[in-house]
Amino acid sequence: MSGRARLALCAYAATLLAAGALIPLVDGVGWLVQAAVLLGVQSGVGALARRVPLARTLTIAVQTLVTLLLLTLVFVRDHALFGVLPGPEALMRLGELLVAGGEDVGTYAIPAPMTDGIKLMVVGGVVLIGLAVDALAVTFRSAAPAGLPLLALYSVAAGLSDGGASWLWFLLAASGYLLLLLAEGRDRLSQWGRVFGGAARNSGGLADGLAGVGGGSSPVRTGRRIGVLALGIALVAPLALPALDSGLLGGKGPGNGRGSGGGTISAVNPLVSLQNNLNQPDNREVMTYRSNIENPQSLYLRILALDEFNGSEWRSSTRRLTDVPDRLPQPTGLGRDVSVTEVRTNISASRSYQQTYLPLPYPASEVRVGGRWRYEPEGRTLVGDDGQTTRGAQYEVGSLVVEPTAAQLAAAGSPPEELVREYTQVPGSLPGVVAETAEQVTEGASNAYEQAVKLQDWFASDGGFTYDTTVTSGTGSSAIARFLRDREGFCIHFSFSMAAMARTLGIPARVAVGFTPGTMKADGAISVGLRDAHAWPELYFEGVGWTRFEPTPSRGSTPSWTRPEVPTDSASDVAQPSADTSADPSAAPSAEDSCPPQSRQEGGCGPSQEPGAALPTDRGTPAGTVLLVVLAAVLVLVLPLSPLLWRTRARNRRLGSGGRTPADAAARTLAAWREISDEAWDHGIAPDESLTPRKAAARIVRLGRLDTTAAEAVHRIAGSVEQVLYAPEPRPAAGLAEDALTVRAGLRASAGRGARLRATLLPRSSVRVVWAVAERRTALAERWAGRPGAGRWTARLRRLTRQHG
Repeated sequence: MSGRARLALCAYAATLLAAGALIPLVDGVGWLVQAAVLLGVQSGVGALARRVPLARTLTIAVQTLVTLLLLTLVFVRDHALFGVLPGPEALMRLGELLVAGGEDVGTYAIPAPMTDGIKLMVVGGVVLIGLAVDALAVTFRSAAPAGLPLLALYSVAAGLSDGGASWLWFLLAASGYLLLLLAEGRDRLSQWGRVFGGAARNSGGLADGLAGVGGGSSPVRTGRRIGVLALGIALVAPLALPALDSGLLGGKGPGNGRGSGGGTISAVNPLVSLQNNLNQPDNREVMTYRSNIENPQSLYLRILALDEFNGSEWRSSTRRLTDVPDRLPQPTGLGRDVSVTEVRTNISASRSYQQTYLPLPYPASEVRVGGRWRYEPEGRTLVGDDGQTTRGAQYEVGSLVVEPTAAQLAAAGSPPEELVREYTQVPGSLPGVVAETAEQVTEGASNAYEQAVKLQDWFASDGGFTYDTTVTSGTGSSAIARFLRDREGFCIHFSFSMAAMARTLGIPARVAVGFTPGTMKADGAISVGLRDAHAWPELYFEGVGWTRFEPTPSRGSTPSWTRPEVPTDSASDVAQPSADTSADPSAAPSAEDSCPPQSRQEGGCGPSQEPGAALPTDRGTPAGTVLLVVLAAVLVLVLPLSPLLWRTRARNRRLGSGGRTPADAAARTLAAWREISDEAWDHGIAPDESLTPRKAAARIVRLGRLDTTAAEAVHRIAGSVEQVLYAPEPRPAAGLAEDALTVRAGLRASAGRGARLRATLLPRSSVRVVWAVAERRTALAERWAGRPGAGRWTARLRRLTRQHG
């Protein structure tokens, strides 16, 4: 067996051994057999490509392509072209499965059921790790850095198991890595000819491979002993250090277990999928409800509260759970003189919505629901016990509509010391700019209520913030500081930043996560979709209790108790609910071969003095080369998709929101019109700038063969454009983003498969990038020509060009 073939086999075995750490996380082991087959095909393709031989970059590209085809064939065969080619529908379905898998991971306890999403994450992750290991260890002949993806695979398994990973899985993963290192070491030594320090015991010498107990030379036997010793120390050392009670090797760490009784709820972070939900192309319905509330736009559905800020994230504290009482206790801090109305709400969750927490109007006073649920008193939330989720749940909720006045909030007394101590804690890592900004924004406020309103209005309208769901998510101290600097983000950034700033002012604060009220349907029910997912701050006022504020522009509704007395120069507009959409490389370490001092003294570092001895032909790949190869591979994959990526980015920015002022409303209207014009262009309907908006809309409807719903959406947007362009006092329109997406869906439905593929991968409107570059170039040229002395430099450049021409 050749050296590369031996390395490929060891890389395959090392990946499978490391993948064993994932077995305790999910039910069944069938996925491991499937992953082994896909890994085998991937490794075989790599072996054939190297035998041809192909260039290293081409070898990795071929393996990547085959891996994508395999995943398409196994997971999205029904959506693929000819059952195997990953077209746009197949790629979209893969993305949906990954999102669903992420939600399932956050929903189910270990061991989780093998849903389609989790299966794709597990099998696809193992196959991708195998590709990285094969590329580093076999294609680039650098086995040492191949341990990084193997370590990542084991670390993910150990982290998800909450420190409960067995030492057996670590032993298997480490053994696979040592096997890979030994194979590479034997292959390198075989290139030197006769090795100093001892001869081989069998006739085949080093080139015969790893077979045979006594087949190794002295250096190889020494390497085995060192590896076994290091592995033994790694397993035994934690037992001698009781302080290290959790980590990569597992063990029972401090905290509460996951017993079936559901005695406590451990800290969790439900924000993993919130940004993905806001950016979904389809606003999939997650629940519907009916309520006798007078103003449905104030009925937020709250999942849970995040009350602990440790500097790296906001999360919910570990709380004691109890049985769900027939009547929930009186909300903390609510006084008798505050106006309170009790309403009833009947909620029906879809079967596609699986969440451990039950969405409830806040504060709920009574919940009638079937299944196994537990009650957490501090956050007034219901938590599923023993695998219970919201999937298909139908339940009735009685809740209180608390309507304090501005005067009552302004006259609120001092909160209890224990509550202040818990809910005003900020980590030492919080940058000083957060507290400084809070002081500046609330300057002149005479009480906590006025400070809270000033903070809300600064974020929502006065501070120049932009709502953008494509901004990188983050909940820690650095993310808050970055948000205050860049002033771009979505509800997570607005709510976390306002809560942190309120805490620096001494106001008890936490963050609630849930859904905005949703959209009214024709039958009177209200539909809540994925893009209604939201986060908002809750501030505590004695006599009123935990009170909602809305700092996020264009999302939800501004609370009535913040509107009468706004301590700013201008009143903030009431935001109407809308469903907005937006539609590292790791440097692989490479150490150069170095000669140990003992070998240098024995003369083993220079050329061999023995006849026929040859210098090593492969010293591994430098880190710079590996980095260049990775960058080249990224360019090869990204460049063909650049029109698609640009078009997606443009759609997200146009259909996002940029504030509440009339100018912002006009800009949103024109952006929505530009979006549907470009979408029609992508589907073969070239724009005609000579037409009025009304005639252009009729042309899009006629040529695009739109159905009634899409046609009405086009005409609504065109009417809004005419309002903006011609009306003396334009009326801002709501639902523009929804209408634009409805038009897009109508154009795609009436187009053939080829037209949809062309519109997705090679959109005609992407030529706007070329036009923008040309305009920028012309502007720069004109600016340069206008500078003093520009003509002299231009003439000199022309002379130099003629001399070297």
